[in-house]
Amino acid sequence: MENVVITNGQIITPDSIIPKGSVVLKGNTIVSVHEGNVEISNARVINAEGHYVSPGFIDIHVHGGGGFDFMDGSVESFLKIAQLHARYGTTAMVPTTLTSEKESLLDILEVYKEATNRNMMGAEFLGIHLEGPYFSMNQRGSQDAKYIRDPDPKEYTEILKRSDRIVRWSVAPERKGALELGQFLKEKGVLAAIAHTDAIYEEVVEAVEHGYSLSTHLYSGMSGVTRKNGFRYAGVIESSLLMDELDVEIIADGVHLPAPLLKLVYKVKGPHKIALITDAMRAAGTLSKESILGNAQTGQKVIIEDGVAKLPDRSAFAGSVSTADRLVRTMVQMADVSLLDAVIMMSTTPARIMGVSHKKGSIAKGKDADLVIFDKDIQVQSTIVGGTQIYGI
Repeated sequence: MENVVITNGQIITPDSIIPKGSVVLKGNTIVSVHEGNVEISNARVINAEGHYVSPGFIDIHVHGGGGFDFMDGSVESFLKIAQLHARYGTTAMVPTTLTSEKESLLDILEVYKEATNRNMMGAEFLGIHLEGPYFSMNQRGSQDAKYIRDPDPKEYTEILKRSDRIVRWSVAPERKGALELGQFLKEKGVLAAIAHTDAIYEEVVEAVEHGYSLSTHLYSGMSGVTRKNGFRYAGVIESSLLMDELDVEIIADGVHLPAPLLKLVYKVKGPHKIALITDAMRAAGTLSKESILGNAQTGQKVIIEDGVAKLPDRSAFAGSVSTADRLVRTMVQMADVSLLDAVIMMSTTPARIMGVSHKKGSIAKGKDADLVIFDKDIQVQSTIVGGTQIYGI
């Protein structure tokens, strides 16, 4: 196993930034972190040239990039998406599906297995995230209405039996059978998340009691305060901000949420309860002005403008075109968040949410050698996944 020393870097640790430090890697593991430079015989040296050395970014909700979407159902798509996002600092990701028929989901699960075995030069796959099809019709956004339905125990048990790599499932908890699904997911060790939902506070409380612990892309595709017969009811947005039991994820591209809402979420929840996500679709990392959300042959046509994907009639956003570095920049530059906290939200917190914090999410002895080097403008200079430098020089 090769020894690698990263020297002359500003090392972002869980608690502080070492102004001039070094990180020593052996194989795919971090073996030590130092103040100042160190010399290791027979080690390959990477000079960070005064740039920041950060734990690799972890994107727990991503659909595509580089002209590909996971719903394309091909190994090539999986590999190209992983490579594209690694270019921008993502070292681990959770590939995410869209609402579809059962057969399509089962096919994607089979493709995931093969892609995982061949993924040598991209962000590591942490498992599959099923987004839908059990959603509120009113809050579906760009999700295809013809596939939206109530949870069916026969269907979801079959899907879960087909793969042990489903690590997350996003559901509208007010749908008939959704509470039972949440409890089932919890028992199976699968993260149950609240998404595309019209639930009110009382229904969210029930959902949490039945195993739901994460709010999917906060503010997007979910209810806020509503009135019935003159009375106000808190929606999922307010419930997510209020309840300590719920982690939240936000699409911090500066478009889905403007600066005041980014600041509000940060002020209320704090960096250890927020995961930054790209929710990126296939146009991420490209210059495309038109694209397809979902499967390249059967998906929804979208337009790209104002730094975001939109439905052609501009009635709703249709996913982001962000990469992880943009999220960190946005939180620092628009939301006035410290770089340390922005990195926590892009690495440490998502690692905890996905249950991999014992090996990922921070620069510390014994953790996976997943690192990203970026400059003062948060432009990625180098990405290292499992000790292998897959981008940069």
